[in-house]
Amino acid sequence: MLRAVFRACLTGFVECVALGERTASVSWEPCYGPTGGRIFSRKREEYIADFLKVTERSLSEEEYRMFRYHFLLGASFHLCCQKLQMDRGTFFHAMYRVEEKLGRVYAELEPYPLYPLRDYFGGIAHKDIGPARSFTLSGRAPFPLTA
Repeated sequence: MLRAVFRACLTGFVECVALGERTASVSWEPCYGPTGGRIFSRKREEYIADFLKVTERSLSEEEYRMFRYHFLLGASFHLCCQKLQMDRGTFFHAMYRVEEKLGRVYAELEPYPLYPLRDYFGGIAHKDIGPARSFTLSGRAPFPLTA
């Protein structure tokens, strides 16, 4: 499951990079907060930056080297094994662990996870819930209005 999350996020990253020539698209999204309003954003560029920064922060130096060679630079496993001085089995087991680790990070990232992609690109903004309102009955303690 976690490797599937990683693959979905990687596919989204590759699509965003492929559409890099068409970066003129700016979205106009609602902004929830004390003042409300709307903001401009470039979702594809934000996703690329978030994906790379979260990946770099989550992996060790050696894991990030393997990730960079194989996924970002597109080197085959033959070249990666030669460059990293690993045998094929060790390389693939290490890559499976990296995929699983990143899948968990992408799905559990707070406050806005990278997965699912439809939520990231759909412009869903989470509204902060304020304190519960209360009402008083004549002479009784206040009761919070919660569902």
